[in-house]
Amino acid sequence: MQFFAVVGSRVWGGLRQSGTMSESRDNKIPENLPEVPSDAPALPEGWLEVLSMDMDAQGVARKPDGKVVFIDGALTGEIVSANTHRKKNNWEAATLTEIHRESSQRVTPGCPNFGLHAGACGGCKMQHLHVAAQVAIKQRVLEDNLWHLAKVKPETLLRPIEGPAWGYRFRSRLSVRYVAKKGKVLVGFHERKSRYIADMEVCKILPPHVDAMLMPMRALIASMDARETCPQIEVACGDHVTALVLRHLEPLSDADKQRLRDFAAEQNVQWWLQPKGPDTVHLMEEGGTQLSYGLPDFGITMPFKPTDFTQVNPHINRVLVTRSLRLLDAKKDERVIDWFCGLGNFTLPIATMAREVLGIEGSETLVKRSHENYAANNATRSEDDKLASTSFVARNLFEMTPAMLIADGNSDKWLVDPPREGAFALSKALADIHQIRIGAKQTGVASEEQPDLLPPLPEGQESWQFPKRIVYVSCNPATLARDAGLLVHQAGYRCVAAGVVNMFPHTAHVESMAVFERA
Repeated sequence: MQFFAVVGSRVWGGLRQSGTMSESRDNKIPENLPEVPSDAPALPEGWLEVLSMDMDAQGVARKPDGKVVFIDGALTGEIVSANTHRKKNNWEAATLTEIHRESSQRVTPGCPNFGLHAGACGGCKMQHLHVAAQVAIKQRVLEDNLWHLAKVKPETLLRPIEGPAWGYRFRSRLSVRYVAKKGKVLVGFHERKSRYIADMEVCKILPPHVDAMLMPMRALIASMDARETCPQIEVACGDHVTALVLRHLEPLSDADKQRLRDFAAEQNVQWWLQPKGPDTVHLMEEGGTQLSYGLPDFGITMPFKPTDFTQVNPHINRVLVTRSLRLLDAKKDERVIDWFCGLGNFTLPIATMAREVLGIEGSETLVKRSHENYAANNATRSEDDKLASTSFVARNLFEMTPAMLIADGNSDKWLVDPPREGAFALSKALADIHQIRIGAKQTGVASEEQPDLLPPLPEGQESWQFPKRIVYVSCNPATLARDAGLLVHQAGYRCVAAGVVNMFPHTAHVESMAVFERA
């Protein structure tokens, strides 16, 4: 079946929840998607007016019967033809086949692997859309999630954080496969909606030196005895060294190890080997430059291992940390808690501003590494420029309670940077304390008759004080909205500001931040 569509002037229609389009689209139909205006010019039979774009950069249209259609490749302001390839009761999925009127926001993709054609790379979804328009869509995603999921409207919208649109991805996981029938090795990302690896010779979102390395990587793997048992190469670029983590399912021969050494010398990279799980990752050759990135605004250097979580975009990360701490505005007489602190990406910069810092993380390994990073940075600073007293503890942050929160002591401000799951338990614990104190919720022993009773607050809780300000950094607008709803409606906070961080240009991923203050 073929139909035509007109893409309207709206760039976003609002989503009930965020995520991938592989989830049920019934929950992704824009909540505020308008009907086709009754006074709109009549369209030929089979034509559709597309009124918005969704989070996956697809045009969203209504058929005359009200059915919603998601169109891969359609942009606002365009007249397009599309083929329907999937039908459900109240929505259809389609793919752009022809553009009859082009949007002013459409641009030529910067990478030859992008597109709707067979074999196209699935790593980016928005290369055909001007990067400024991408940011505008992401801003609207954040606003719509906050309002439709939580009925929260920020008092101020922060200017989006932007950076280089190309060559930004300093972290990547490249799939590797030897294709015997073709007699060649593929190294790269998966094809669109496929388990197959795209036949990529270049990748323009990778740093230029890594992009130039793709074909030599293919040649290297093709030359190895283990070419059929090396499924993955993970790339981690620091400020001064590039690390490559080779996943190998069988022990490497001496000849293969020498091939890796020769490649490392030629390409100026550092090989790490992973024979089994993540815990087995190790340097192939001891010594060499340590993998690290800098936060120059704070005089901080962060050593890391190639499998540690770090932001993929160091340019944006530096700006993000600086803005977050400016918004946090920690003073020399204040105590700050950094929740989900990881390696100390925010913790150590906070320690240049505050009196005392507590970093809390779920991983014992990361807590140990945070301690090491703190000590290493402090050792290089002058006596009159030492970092504030800082401690790190490991805790399951998805099982927080009011008693645990109070046990951590008073803090003036919080920095919260959770994974995609968000900080629900932390936000709920804060909300429960507030609700108990204002008498909205009762404490006691829950029973069938009164299942909503909360455990009583611990002794000495009267002296515990709420943080005056919370800066929340999020990689998921839906969980940010959920937690914002708790903070605003149940914990006594206002959302004073929110904005997006374009950490991943050309993708539909929405990184964002919000600031909350006691009402």
